[in-house]
Amino acid sequence: MTQTQARERKQLEDRERIFVREISGRYGEISKDLFEGPRVFHSTDVEYRGGPQHFNKTIVSPEVAGASQIFHSHLDIYVPGSRSQKHAHMNSAVFYILEGRGHDIHDGKRLDWKAGDVVIVEPGCVHQHFNDSDTEFVRTLVIKAKPLFMFTELIFQRMIERNLKVPVPGYEDVDAEAADPFYRKDGAR
Repeated sequence: MTQTQARERKQLEDRERIFVREISGRYGEISKDLFEGPRVFHSTDVEYRGGPQHFNKTIVSPEVAGASQIFHSHLDIYVPGSRSQKHAHMNSAVFYILEGRGHDIHDGKRLDWKAGDVVIVEPGCVHQHFNDSDTEFVRTLVIKAKPLFMFTELIFQRMIERNLKVPVPGYEDVDAEAADPFYRKDGAR
């Protein structure tokens, strides 16, 4: 392992994350909080992170006050011609393809998909996502029970190949918000 890889691994391991937030109090208080909590989360209120080939933003997770303890949901954008990291985790994941076309590799098997398709990643599957277009962005909505798996100590996750840190030629200065048709700079929805 190189010094850079060791430093990146340490940074990832040292990053503070809230996987499951505490639920305490009387049943009536907990129920009241859940029923009075937000039911609509505006994706435009959250900024994309990552890049230069793959961007994402977490919309619902235990880190969001009043949100589900069981589900984690995020939006992903893949630049034309890009790919994600190759990794595996114990939680299942459901990818709804909002826009674009591409393919996944699941345990060595190629699975082609396009807008409107749903892709299931099973527990422990080594997988990677690819945008097959040279001109169109891919947008996906991902929903998984990761917090529940973390809570039950099924925390195995393995990074086999990290996201590339170099942009796809021709897409050096991608603004993820500008690539998202739901994002409006004037704040309107």
